[in-house]
Amino acid sequence: MIKPLIAVSALSLAMASAIGPVFAADVGQAPAKNIVVFYPGSSGMEWILTGTEHGGAKAVKKGEPCTGCHVDEKTGMNESAEIGAKILSGAKSKNAALEPEPVKGKPGSIPVSVQASHDADNLYLRFTWKNTGFLSGNKMDPDNPLKLAVMLEEIGKVELDSTGGCWATCHNDVRTMPGVKDDKKTKYVKDGNLATGKFFDLFQFRSGSGQKMVDGHIADKRVMEGGMALQEAKGELNGDTWTVNFKRKLKGGDGDVTLQPGKEYNFGFAIHDDYTIGRYHYVSFGYTLGLGNAGASINAVKQ
Repeated sequence: MIKPLIAVSALSLAMASAIGPVFAADVGQAPAKNIVVFYPGSSGMEWILTGTEHGGAKAVKKGEPCTGCHVDEKTGMNESAEIGAKILSGAKSKNAALEPEPVKGKPGSIPVSVQASHDADNLYLRFTWKNTGFLSGNKMDPDNPLKLAVMLEEIGKVELDSTGGCWATCHNDVRTMPGVKDDKKTKYVKDGNLATGKFFDLFQFRSGSGQKMVDGHIADKRVMEGGMALQEAKGELNGDTWTVNFKRKLKGGDGDVTLQPGKEYNFGFAIHDDYTIGRYHYVSFGYTLGLGNAGASINAVKQ
């Protein structure tokens, strides 16, 4: 059971002093895209595709992305915050609650500013948001107060890949899902296979001592190593604002999606705050990332 909110003083100052400076990059001059990440609870892919639970199941099966129903940038409509708050409250979504262990006081969502740029060899990403300051006292990952993970995928390789950020890798039988006893079952892709390109590229920033960066992939299972594209992953908590930067080669090795100017790629990201693991994170819906492609959700401008 997740413990109630506890009081914390000077956490931001302590974490900021423990984290080194963010590397300088021209990405700070790139246009900002505002994306709301939200708490998804146990809404795995199987739940998404069950019509008696999720009203958009039929649309998803036809290839409609989650943003098609929940986000309308022309009107400003965005249901992410509402969804996250409802799930965290323990309220039922039709027949069942998506969070059997409601967390009192935890924000249901976080607005994040995303910037992207590239040069001839590298992609640069910057994520900026206000620190929630929330601590439950339940340190699932005691070494890392915060983690931020990014997932990329070549469009059309994975079944239902364009539905939403990480949902093609999130299933009801993975660890931390309600009722699952196998604590080693990680995220996976249906029929995932590196050789056939059915995988998600995964890289991650960790705020713990040394800020270890992770470069892996998700195919038939999640592998948190082996990638050769990620060059830097650095973060800084300055006052009440987090900034996390990534520098990634456009080309890597096995498990790294090769990025080419003019093309679009599926893009999503997740934030684990409050020392959390597994499904206890904030996630984005699925968006697209392009290099010099104005039609993409996030256009990495050329430096």
